[in-house]
Amino acid sequence: MLKTAIVQHHIKWDDLEGNLKHIEGLMDREPKADLYVLAETFATGFLAEGSSQKAGRDAQMIVGWMQTQSQGRNAAIAGSVASTDENGRLRNRLFFVRPDGSWDYYDKRHLFGFAGETDEYVAGERRVITEWKGVRFLLQVCYDLRFPVFSRNRGDYDAIIYVANWPEKRRDVWLTLLKARALENQCFVIGVNCVGSDKNCTYAGDSQIVDAYGRMLAQCQPGQEEIAAAPLDIESLQRFRMKFPVLDDADNFVVTI
Repeated sequence: MLKTAIVQHHIKWDDLEGNLKHIEGLMDREPKADLYVLAETFATGFLAEGSSQKAGRDAQMIVGWMQTQSQGRNAAIAGSVASTDENGRLRNRLFFVRPDGSWDYYDKRHLFGFAGETDEYVAGERRVITEWKGVRFLLQVCYDLRFPVFSRNRGDYDAIIYVANWPEKRRDVWLTLLKARALENQCFVIGVNCVGSDKNCTYAGDSQIVDAYGRMLAQCQPGQEEIAAAPLDIESLQRFRMKFPVLDDADNFVVTI
């Protein structure tokens, strides 16, 4: 089993060092997790102000911190960071960092134009699956949750990670779709959202881990900073898939990007 911890915290706007120090304290409350999942733009806040050059410098520092924490805790760490690509373009990039210093990343595909994300960032074009301790994770960010075709299980992953800055006024959508993605894809779903308020809106949190039956394995209380954890039982998931092979009856499709 892979013990997964979800870290729900208030992101202080553009306070990189303060946020990282605070997250360390929260992770210390679950010292033996195999994976820590943080929120979208966990170190700076969503659409943090600043030039692309500043975002690039901050990203280097944040990823370095993730590597240090991952090595020190002997656990993988996942969370999204405002980053620049090789052409200097902004990306909302979800990093999955391992204790040996290696990482995979996924650039958010579905940018939230309603809040101006499309004005600042470039959308990703790759569907990314990474593996850690025998568990295959599909990496997704916030608004991706509303687009089930892109995240459809093709028999190639065991769990979906959704990191988010999801507004409180749309919390029913968050709660409903996390469960739906777990049921329709016959997988674990790990959803991590922030709490508190910034200049954009207020966030309720509602971070949780759901299994393939739609059952809640772990959850953080709405509006509270806390960490919760649960084991991902892959053997149990595999038995369920063999007994009730829903994915075998799925429609074939092609995603055009």
